[in-house]
Amino acid sequence: MNGTAKSILARDPGFPAATRERSNVYGFLASVFREEATADLLDQIEEPEFRSALSGAGVSFGIDFFDRPRQRLLEELAVEYAWLFIGPGDHVAPFASVYLGGAGGALWGPSTVWVRTFIATAGFEYRPEFHGLPDHVGVEFEFMQHMTSRQASAAERSDGVAQADCRRVEEEFVSDHLARWLPEFCRRTMERATLPFYRELAGLAAGFMRSESEFLAATPAAAC
Repeated sequence: MNGTAKSILARDPGFPAATRERSNVYGFLASVFREEATADLLDQIEEPEFRSALSGAGVSFGIDFFDRPRQRLLEELAVEYAWLFIGPGDHVAPFASVYLGGAGGALWGPSTVWVRTFIATAGFEYRPEFHGLPDHVGVEFEFMQHMTSRQASAAERSDGVAQADCRRVEEEFVSDHLARWLPEFCRRTMERATLPFYRELAGLAAGFMRSESEFLAATPAAAC
């Protein structure tokens, strides 16, 4: 995602459209890693403009990846998602606590409690159908989508105080938490994926997070 992220972040950080684009990227990544791929997600990716943007960011699923019959492709991706992120057996845990808990990190560690408190304090509400852990990668991407959307709305109504507040939350969450574990999650996913779909999109997520970390560190909330 380096190319796309850089094109977004090169803009004025206070410009609402740029923040909306950041929010859209977070939303897309949430939809990729939250659950197995849906027909709607594949439809979105197959839109010419969207595929062109992904290609410009260096994402390539291969020439014939989307030539498979749709139902067959969905089934293959469902199997891959379960094998990668659910198990049984050795899999790529999609939970922050596994990476931040040191040797033998387990679910519901201190980082899970921190995330639950942090996002609740920021006013984030879970999807009605969600009954999982708050430090799942999909939830954390959704939270950042929520915060960047709020920031964009604040910028559109020229509310500098609310905009800066959102930016402070984003910077703290990324620097103190998300950027500390997401790269390793992406690395493991890229190593284990057998289909290009999750391998390429994990690379996309890793590149976007690098750019976000640099961007948020370089443009403090007071500059909004």
